Amino acid sequence: MKSATLIYNPVAGRHPVRRERQIRAAAEELRRAGTEVTLAATTRPGDARDLARAATDDGAQLVLVCGGDGTVNEVINGLVPGGATLGILPGGTANIIGKELRLPHHPIHAARALPGWKPRRIALGRAAWRDAASHQPTQRLFISVAGVGLDAYIIRRLSWSLKMSWGVVGYALEAVRQALRYSYPRFRFTGDGRDRQATFAVIHRTGHYAGWLPLAPTASLFKPDFTACLFTSTNRARYFFYAAAVLLRQHRRLRDVELVDCSKVDCAGEEPGKPIHFELDGELVGELPATFEIVPDALTILVP
Repeated sequence: MKSATLIYNPVAGRHPVRRERQIRAAAEELRRAGTEVTLAATTRPGDARDLARAATDDGAQLVLVCGGDGTVNEVINGLVPGGATLGILPGGTANIIGKELRLPHHPIHAARALPGWKPRRIALGRAAWRDAASHQPTQRLFISVAGVGLDAYIIRRLSWSLKMSWGVVGYALEAVRQALRYSYPRFRFTGDGRDRQATFAVIHRTGHYAGWLPLAPTASLFKPDFTACLFTSTNRARYFFYAAAVLLRQHRRLRDVELVDCSKVDCAGEEPGKPIHFELDGELVGELPATFEIVPDALTILVP
């Protein structure tokens, strides 16, 4: 492809000045390979989606994104539906999709390798819910994970300054603090024709969670379904045991943890007065009830 729009988050990765230099060097690498690059920096939440949509409206065939999982999420919501191909230059905190595809972590190295990558069609996830403020039906695509319960609560409580200062470590610190405060309300999880109860669920399109935890190793971006990982205990101490089991890759052996393959999931709270939040690709989005379903053959993405 002879031209591309490169959308990037100038503050992703916590070092804005260095990020700007990296982006310009990555663009130069692509130009040397024969692709003319137009740079488009985000300035506010939602900007990446609008920039991606504007690029496709202008007939762009290749849209590149450099940023974290949240920036990638915004871009896919601007690209779909549409015929543009997506290329990812990892550059955020967790970089779930970059690790899943085994992309070079450094944006310049990724730009250098990108001309050799191949296009593949993939399915995406889509969440649908009623917005709490407007009460209007709302939907949003996601590429990696949807988290219901605990992790959405952690993201809701995580301060911007802690995230920017400490990155993944900051998230881990906040996770410990909020795990001791969260009430673990139960919700109903309906998938593969069965009703279950859970207090935390991660609905995967990718096998990794938080960038490096293999929470659902059977999940794959190239499979046309979800793999959901359900945790069912209401006991705070049990959640610290869950964490240890995940780190040791032994969580699937626990009686109160279950992996479920499905293409559609309905989640709804069971305790009145206790709102349960959910996140998509690491971004806090909404509250239950919500439906999560597969959108087949939704996006073309470049992979090594």
